[in-house]
Amino acid sequence: MDRMLYIAMSGAKETLLSQQATSNNLANATTSGFVADYHQFRSMPVFGEGQPTRVYAMSERPSSDFAPGSMMMTGRDLDIAVSTGGWFAVQGKDGNEAYSRRGDLQIDPNGLVTTSNGLPIFGDGGPIAIPPADKITIGSDGTISIIPEGGDPTQLAVIDRIKMVAPQYDQMEKGTDGLMRLKSGELAEADVSQRLLQGVLEQSNVNSVKEMVNMIELQRRFEMQIKMMKTADEMANSAASIMRPGG
Repeated sequence: MDRMLYIAMSGAKETLLSQQATSNNLANATTSGFVADYHQFRSMPVFGEGQPTRVYAMSERPSSDFAPGSMMMTGRDLDIAVSTGGWFAVQGKDGNEAYSRRGDLQIDPNGLVTTSNGLPIFGDGGPIAIPPADKITIGSDGTISIIPEGGDPTQLAVIDRIKMVAPQYDQMEKGTDGLMRLKSGELAEADVSQRLLQGVLEQSNVNSVKEMVNMIELQRRFEMQIKMMKTADEMANSAASIMRPGG
């Protein structure tokens, strides 16, 4: 009975982990450029002395959904989207280069161009900084031009160009911070063929209806595992009562 109990317990634990992944997808259904995670279960035989007669459940994230989200017109100068399926280069919290499709940009008090969650955008030579300007224009090739504050409105000054990359999807993996990186640990080369749209945001590619259905199914699976644990406990108590000598 103990073995049945542990098998049911492992199933319940892995179901909770899968629920966390589904909840994360749902929580980011409105996050610009968010890439949804896939999740799956598989059987894992337990090896040891003798034959592997026990099989436990294991949840895992095999990959992410790299399909682009829908495009939403905003008209805001600092909203951008990669129209060709590529990625922006950003500086992660660890200080290293990573890749994202989040294009809701802003300029911080130091003039750095960042995503709305504070990650600096990389240009040809690192993080991009913009001096005070009356107008900012971002070209389809990622070139950032400005009309300097108080300057001639007919004279544009080129500041930098946003680094865009387009590695093969099977070469990329998603980190716990939600950013993409190359599995090899190397940096992706800039891809000059990538094109930007200004005044447009790519939406999350999360299918909310699908994720809600998955959440309901996982909840039912969890309840089934709990019932199995209770059944194992009841069977163990019944067996113990049979073996107990009469008083």
